Amino acid sequence: MKANSFVEDTIVYASRVREFSTEDWIVYVLWIGLMYGLFFAVTGFLLVGHYSGVIFPSYVWNVPIGVFIFSTAIAFDTIGHRTVYKEFLKKGEELVHHITIFAGITSTLLLCVAYHFPLFLRIPTLVMIGLSIFYSVVDEALHWYRYLSKASDRVEMWSHFFIFVGHLIMIVSWWKWFDEGYIGVAETLAKNTFLSLY
Repeated sequence: MKANSFVEDTIVYASRVREFSTEDWIVYVLWIGLMYGLFFAVTGFLLVGHYSGVIFPSYVWNVPIGVFIFSTAIAFDTIGHRTVYKEFLKKGEELVHHITIFAGITSTLLLCVAYHFPLFLRIPTLVMIGLSIFYSVVDEALHWYRYLSKASDRVEMWSHFFIFVGHLIMIVSWWKWFDEGYIGVAETLAKNTFLSLY
């Protein structure tokens, strides 16, 4: 029997959204909406600055690129989490997901607030970034265990690869931006009345 191609497997994986309950759709829309909301917020801010004549360091554009990769991979990964692997995750992996998400969201919020309190929040921010990466590695180990136990598939595994890639591109670029004094942020805020309320 001929094995499915990766494209065929991806279509099958994505088609599982038809199995979503109302609760699954609510969780999915809120979670993926939050991720793409971050993408549009960061991209929008950078574009406002760019079209106001602000010159950002080129690496800063890696932040929205990383968020987009991260968000798109999560959009795929979550389909499996809400359907075929839902019960398996309850054995412990779901808790790791919640801790990873908490660390990731907290580190992102701290990076934003650290614009105003760079010295005070420098260490807490770095700690939460480190924990978000550490728990991502723990989560990855659990996924490989599932894969080797035939409780995962290659679409989910590639989704996790790109989640990791996107997150690291985003968070390392964002940290560098903060570490170098958020070059271009003050100028963007100064040139836009609405944003200056920030």
